[in-house]
Amino acid sequence: MAVQIGARPDSGFDDPIGMLKDCHRRIEHFLNTICAVVERGHARRLSEEEAAAVEAALHYFRVGGKRHSADEEESLFPRMREDAALANLPELGKLENEHREANSLHETVGVLCSAWIRVGRLNAANEQQLVSATQRLRRLYAEHIEMEETVVFPRAAAALDGKTIAVIGEEFRARRA
Repeated sequence: MAVQIGARPDSGFDDPIGMLKDCHRRIEHFLNTICAVVERGHARRLSEEEAAAVEAALHYFRVGGKRHSADEEESLFPRMREDAALANLPELGKLENEHREANSLHETVGVLCSAWIRVGRLNAANEQQLVSATQRLRRLYAEHIEMEETVVFPRAAAALDGKTIAVIGEEFRARRA
């Protein structure tokens, strides 16, 4: 398995919606990396290359995934709620719930994968929990990304003015400082 680190975002802070889409691609990449390793079997020791790929993915989830949730929940979603045309968009509440669930699943996957790397094997109960968590995370992200990119982001891009988009971009930049 080749260790691949997700590409840097093509979009900058002046295009926060494009930046969030770039983040989706990296999340999908790292999630696919973890799922591929998990699907190969847990009762075996990971190769150094697999362990490095899983550790890179876990790091991205700890840092990038949480930052992505914060970018949306603390910057984009509040601005959308301030806009009369977007204020009652039912998808926003669902997306916030999905962020909480994804963060919890990231933690579960992180603990189990770290134990697997450290100890070399997982017991049957932990194996099943890891398989279940990665499968749920994969389904959750597929639904989440689909809703954001087909419903929420297009509406936000159409409704929010350039000044608001610039403020959101500044908030994203500040989170990375």
